[in-house]
Amino acid sequence: MPDITPEEWKAKLVPPDTVLSKIRPGMSIFLSTGVAEPRTLVKALLASKTGNLRDLEFIQLVSFGEAVSIPETDVNKFRLKTFFEGWLASEAITAGRIDLIPTRFSRIPSLIESGAITVGAAFIQITPPDKAGYCSLGPAVDAARQAMEQATLVVGEINEIAPRTLGDTFVHVDDFDYVVEATEPLIYFPRWQVDADIDRVAANVASLIDDGSCIAFSVGPLFDALARHLKGKRHLGVHSPFFTDALMELVKSGAVSNRRKGIFLGKSVCAYALGTEELMQWLHRNPLIEFQGIDIVADPKRIGDNDRFIVVLPARKVDLTGGIALHSGKGNVGAGPSEAQEFFKGAAFSRGGRTIFALPSRNLKQEANILISVEDFPNQFSNRESLDLVVTEYGVAALTGRTIRERALALIDIAHPDDRAELVRLAKQKNILYPDQVYLAESGRLYPHELAVTHTFKEGLTIRFRAIKPSDVDEMRRLFYRFSDKAVYYRYFSPIKTMPHSKMQEYVNIDYTNTMSIVGVLGEPGEGRIVAEGRYVRLPEEPYGDVAFVVDEAYQGRGIATFLYRMLTKIAKDKGLHGFKADVLATNKSMLKVFESASDGPIRAVLDAGVYELTIPFSEKEVT
Repeated sequence: MPDITPEEWKAKLVPPDTVLSKIRPGMSIFLSTGVAEPRTLVKALLASKTGNLRDLEFIQLVSFGEAVSIPETDVNKFRLKTFFEGWLASEAITAGRIDLIPTRFSRIPSLIESGAITVGAAFIQITPPDKAGYCSLGPAVDAARQAMEQATLVVGEINEIAPRTLGDTFVHVDDFDYVVEATEPLIYFPRWQVDADIDRVAANVASLIDDGSCIAFSVGPLFDALARHLKGKRHLGVHSPFFTDALMELVKSGAVSNRRKGIFLGKSVCAYALGTEELMQWLHRNPLIEFQGIDIVADPKRIGDNDRFIVVLPARKVDLTGGIALHSGKGNVGAGPSEAQEFFKGAAFSRGGRTIFALPSRNLKQEANILISVEDFPNQFSNRESLDLVVTEYGVAALTGRTIRERALALIDIAHPDDRAELVRLAKQKNILYPDQVYLAESGRLYPHELAVTHTFKEGLTIRFRAIKPSDVDEMRRLFYRFSDKAVYYRYFSPIKTMPHSKMQEYVNIDYTNTMSIVGVLGEPGEGRIVAEGRYVRLPEEPYGDVAFVVDEAYQGRGIATFLYRMLTKIAKDKGLHGFKADVLATNKSMLKVFESASDGPIRAVLDAGVYELTIPFSEKEVT
């Protein structure tokens, strides 16, 4: 095939009116998506008064530009069919001016290919052709190929400033019946503002993403913040519907190598790019970014080919049983139910995959985002049975394998502190929690998040330490029932055989002021198994605390009790205590050794009836 010069392809250009004269009443017109919307053709069509432009359908996967803003007076002339109910489309769908086609994104190309969705004309934005005559589909591949194959009229809108993206993006200029010259700029999206709460949510999400994970990104403040918190990671992969400025910065940071992916090794894969002019210029001929059709990018089985696939979905509301309401309207760019379902399934297929729903505990109006029920909210994501992780600025709630009651307690733990007491009351009223559930309303705001720390012990044993939470009630009961009779006796000085919920919930609900309890957790944030606990209780009328420890017998001898003791010592000093007191059975040699090795000052020990009464001042001047 001979080379094509600019003069030759420019000779093919026609004015938009020539294209519009070929449109027949009732025709379905496919429009490329987002930044790739052929705005010059769409604006000309909307403005035209010619009689053949009647009862038309626009078909667009995701609508951000002029196509979605069809005037109400023109609903008999034009009607938009879209597969996405976010951005401006939400209001128009509710008003009845736009038709929503609920379907999985990965199926859309095949629906067009089979004729189930009729395409009479295809208006596709493209880059100028190269010497061989090949144009790039630029910042949106979506289902353009299938639409071009089915349409009887194929029109290319050549945009000189569209990025020439790589991947499955190339189409020959001869595949178009007509080409027009774009006179409208690309649709750019400014960077999102990130507030302190969203930044803390993003930090908590980042703590769940390990080196070597493959991530899916969307658009919004959560993802702008998340990219910054991921810059310290290594060998991340990207398989995402959208590529954004935040992802560009993450790739530039060196955190993304794509070397541990199962498919498209070495490439960040996406179907769309949304962002600033800087992003579009960076994507131009960038060999690191692979654009593929939405049938490839959103296919759950292909997603699952990547190990440790992590999908992060912004939620609007969450209820105590795990019901999710997604965002709608202009605040939602890329996470409707259909897209969420596909990436949710992809994470389920992935070995080590995780699904994370993230949201601040309150919205901008200071209304609670964790509720007793989300049944009154639109855009619901109904997959409670497979729900994995929910994250707010107050922490992580792991829901997999938990009962409704356990889920409720975990979600209350990460709700806004001022909302927790009311959630407990409502949950008891709805029989979600036990009627005798204890909750100290003031403790929610006092919870010491800053105490959380991770430490690696002998033989590579990594344990996370944090203050105890009310939702630890069942894990603490499980720890108790793993103890031998001897261990129970050492801890409680009596042969206790049972630890009912009513007793343990009193134990886990503390004020973090006079009582402090630190648990050691084996496993990921928000989940895992409690293997150790240490606590002190301030003694009345003296600046000492009564201290005690317990470590799962399978993990003793690793230094865990010593670490807990030193951690509690620092906390107690900061709270003004002068020392600890403890009662230890004379036969409990291992615990006596912990106190001897970990204490900085002298220990006074008095043996009485087989029990050592220890007084452990934090400094020599406190010895009494």
